Amino acid sequence: MAEQLTGLADDRALLGRTSTAERVSDILRSRIADGYFPPGTRLSEDSIGGALGVSRNTLREAFRLLTHERLLIHELNRGVFVRVLTVEDVEDIYRTRALVECAVVRGLGEPPYALENLAAAVEEGQRAARDGDWKGLGTANIHFHGELVALAGSARTDELMRSVFAELRLAFHVVDDPRRLHEPYLARNQQILQALQTGDRERAEGLLSVYLDDSLKRVVEVYRRRVGEDGQPVAGGSGPAVFPTA
Repeated sequence: MAEQLTGLADDRALLGRTSTAERVSDILRSRIADGYFPPGTRLSEDSIGGALGVSRNTLREAFRLLTHERLLIHELNRGVFVRVLTVEDVEDIYRTRALVECAVVRGLGEPPYALENLAAAVEEGQRAARDGDWKGLGTANIHFHGELVALAGSARTDELMRSVFAELRLAFHVVDDPRRLHEPYLARNQQILQALQTGDRERAEGLLSVYLDDSLKRVVEVYRRRVGEDGQPVAGGSGPAVFPTA
């Protein structure tokens, strides 16, 4: 927890003079997505509030916002914890992804498309793979899908999917072999990019649909082995059988 709080204290400067619950929630959302606070972690008001230099009320409002986004859960008489997703949660996340991401590609209109950021996300993933940074590759994959959604030019859609992608990371953090999970999709990202570069959005949508279906099956397979249907650790599963609580 000390190392996590040290990193969090570095974010204090981001608050500036306009410290608000929304900005605190932005910081915590990013930290949760990056794995600083893994699923099951209890978030201490005193420690986090002290690290960020914000009031208890501000922090509680930030917690409330993130609870509404389904990233945190409040347990009576126990405190606030980073959520542990259930298999049903994971399946619902992927349903949302398929509905939104495929619709974005389908509605792109006539080429050419502004694909610079999408191409940069593919390059980010390739660098991470070369470095053997499999967690970084997972982050690059999510950046790729975020940039894909951004092609719609809709701030509301971007906001919706930022929350969905942050929630998806909660599932990724319990995966025991991130390379096996993420590496196969690097080539698929490249294929989707190439289809869009040639203006073939129908092919891009088809590739994306199969991609998301395959990814869902893989994540659920791993998740059932390590967590189970109800979000509880599976005794005898590979990797740690319990989640952190402090």
